[in-house]
Amino acid sequence: MSTVRERYAPRSPVRRTPRAGAPRRRAAADRASAWPYLLVAPAVLGMLYLLLYPLARAVVISFQDFRLRQLILGDAEFVGLRNYRTLLSDPRFWDVVRRTFLFMAVNVVAIMVLSTLVALMAERLGRVARTAVLSSLVLVWAVPVVAATTVFQWLFHSEFGIVNELLTGLGFTSYESYPWFAHGGAAFAIVVLLIVWQSVPFAAITLYSALTTVPGELYEAARIDGAGAVRVFRSVTFPLVRPLFMLVLSLEVIWTFKAFVQIWVMTRGGPGDATTILPVYAVQTALAGQRYDLGSAASMLTVLLMSGVLAFYFRQLFRQEGEHL
Repeated sequence: MSTVRERYAPRSPVRRTPRAGAPRRRAAADRASAWPYLLVAPAVLGMLYLLLYPLARAVVISFQDFRLRQLILGDAEFVGLRNYRTLLSDPRFWDVVRRTFLFMAVNVVAIMVLSTLVALMAERLGRVARTAVLSSLVLVWAVPVVAATTVFQWLFHSEFGIVNELLTGLGFTSYESYPWFAHGGAAFAIVVLLIVWQSVPFAAITLYSALTTVPGELYEAARIDGAGAVRVFRSVTFPLVRPLFMLVLSLEVIWTFKAFVQIWVMTRGGPGDATTILPVYAVQTALAGQRYDLGSAASMLTVLLMSGVLAFYFRQLFRQEGEHL
């Protein structure tokens, strides 16, 4: 009987002593999981410093009386919103704002139309011709900005430019020694032509890569139903490539809105203010009388305006996506 009681008597729970190596392995696993973050930390910190510090410094200067004296001695005085009130009450500033939006609209429309046509053409070409077109686009895209700007300056040079030579040879004698950069409309058109020429390769190659993902069966079904080329593009191609098309459009809005190097190298914003847009205006304001505070305020207003344009654009985009869903 005692044997039975001993057999069925409840046993006390067995306590297992933790292994000696378990905490060590856990610590090693924690170190291993943190190691990738430690590796990328210097690059992330450096990027944050290079991107955020100049922006924060510009914001601070825009609220100070910061001129050449303050740049040397460092005793800038806080003036609140005075610099912004000075800019917003300047009629020239609002003329530049209107010109900037016009410049952006003309460039973006021309870039998107031409790049879409080039992408559609490349999709329909044979392998050899398509390779030649895409290679040419890559070469154009690889040309440095300053080099391309210098080439355009020589193309439209009044005495030695090949454009005047060609137009004169074709019988347009009024263009002999024509000073393109002395006329506001002509200078504006040349800058637009340069920026479109530099921007189309990226947009066209990106849109072509999107077009290659459209299944060919959809095109065949649309043609069987009697749809023409415009109808096929509107009902089949564009809905499928629309997300990437909108991404390219937003990038072009940003790049053309902040275009500076081409204008500064080619015309310095002239003649008069014909090619002066907001980034050029900010530099002119900062350098003309060493008014770095007004230049910083103009830069901040440029950032705010561009952010407003993008916010409105993305709001419309998300609204349209919600309607389609």
